Amino acid sequence: MSTAPQPRPEAEPQRYRRRQPELTVLYRVVQKHWQTFRERAEQSGPLPGFVVDEFEEYLRCGILAHGAVLVECGDCGHERLVGMSCKGRAFCPACLGRRMNDTAAFLTDHVLPQVPVRAWVCTLPWELRYLAGYDKQLCSELVGAFVKSVLDCLRRRAKRELGLRSVSEAHTGAVTFIQRFDSALRLNVHAHTEALDGVYVEQDEELVFHPLGEPSAEDIEWVAKRTFERAKRLLRRRGLLDGERLDADGCEDPLQTDQPALADCYNAAVRGIAQFGKRSGQPTLRLIDPAGATEGQERTVKAVTVGGFNVYAGRAIDGRDRPQLERELRYVGRPPLAQHRLEELPDGRVRYRMKRPWKDGTTSIVFDPLDFLSRLCALVPPPRFNLVRYYGVLAPGAKLRSRIVPAPTEADRPAQLDLFDKTPHYLDGSKYRLKWAAMLSRTFREDLEVCVRCGGRARIVEYATEPDKLHPLLERFGEPLEAPLPHPARPPPQLELDWVDEPA
Repeated sequence: MSTAPQPRPEAEPQRYRRRQPELTVLYRVVQKHWQTFRERAEQSGPLPGFVVDEFEEYLRCGILAHGAVLVECGDCGHERLVGMSCKGRAFCPACLGRRMNDTAAFLTDHVLPQVPVRAWVCTLPWELRYLAGYDKQLCSELVGAFVKSVLDCLRRRAKRELGLRSVSEAHTGAVTFIQRFDSALRLNVHAHTEALDGVYVEQDEELVFHPLGEPSAEDIEWVAKRTFERAKRLLRRRGLLDGERLDADGCEDPLQTDQPALADCYNAAVRGIAQFGKRSGQPTLRLIDPAGATEGQERTVKAVTVGGFNVYAGRAIDGRDRPQLERELRYVGRPPLAQHRLEELPDGRVRYRMKRPWKDGTTSIVFDPLDFLSRLCALVPPPRFNLVRYYGVLAPGAKLRSRIVPAPTEADRPAQLDLFDKTPHYLDGSKYRLKWAAMLSRTFREDLEVCVRCGGRARIVEYATEPDKLHPLLERFGEPLEAPLPHPARPPPQLELDWVDEPA
């Protein structure tokens, strides 16, 4: 009898309900304060185009007045409209949620083999987070130094435990997600790596996987030290290291020179300080509940810090349990903020609740609206920068990849209606990535192909993006013809002076 974990039974898909982003706190805050923030931030220079585009496309995302798809039931003829997406990469919850689930499904179905997978995390020193936030090459090399150290550790352990003649006989791999945020929405570039928890060894012309099990404290420390040593060599070549100390202050800052407005946002986001308002230059306001403090309690996390590089080894997941593996991949590829924890206070400030209290009891962060948008600015990744990386035998060009990750067959294509495109364009150019309708059904248990009235199957009737096609549709469904507009910029507040009017 097979001992492989059985997939958990899934609930029946629900009928799709159109999202209404204009009713969310995030949309209202961006709509009300984007123009004001842009005017204030650009006093030192213009914001880069990719940041402006991210915000303006977000304000169009899901709004029917900017474009819609007409879906019709083939049985009862019931029609409904579906809004277009902005395909953002920074903070749009809907588009990042779609990207998260698409990546997790693709890795589960077509990349990661059914072997144990362990999560490794590396956070960078505070001094490097600003630099890695905009320097794509530096960020890539620092993350690569960490992942290579993890894979080297696995090969060394395999040589020792399996009696191999050389580490070159051990083959392993990993997938890494680069995140730019922490729970307080600060700019915190760090790497989440899902590494095969063992190695492949060629035996009798076959690749055999050997699990290695729990890493020891010494193994984790070795990874942290090796990462630090590689990072030092890298920083020394770039002229950023003075002896053993990071000396970025004495070097030219190209971001401050070329994009001073964005540099100010990065500085505030890394340091966790306010950029605007009465608290400018001070730490962002935190709400603390002493009853939830955990300082002084024993920690069981396997983490080691060397030279500011914090390395953490998490638990291993049985690769045969594909639903659990997919949930883990969704977690590491999640959006930076959760809308249900975002609240607009009566005085206009924005409160963001923590998923769980910090060790000092911090339960929430309170932002001035302009500071909140400044944090969102810092979360926008530079263009043409891949946030998911493949290493070792899982890399696209690896010689052994085809023997470990079988190529998809026609049977692997998702069985579904041809929704949204007769010749669909997928994220990686492959016909094996899930379409949007199938993604909704798989991840949110919401089926766009099911009619909300009779349960019949739906089909795409029309795409409407131009006014001559869009306006008749909106009028038929009673939807507004005009999209919500960003509020105009407000004038700067008057200085508060301590003086009293003398009587006339």
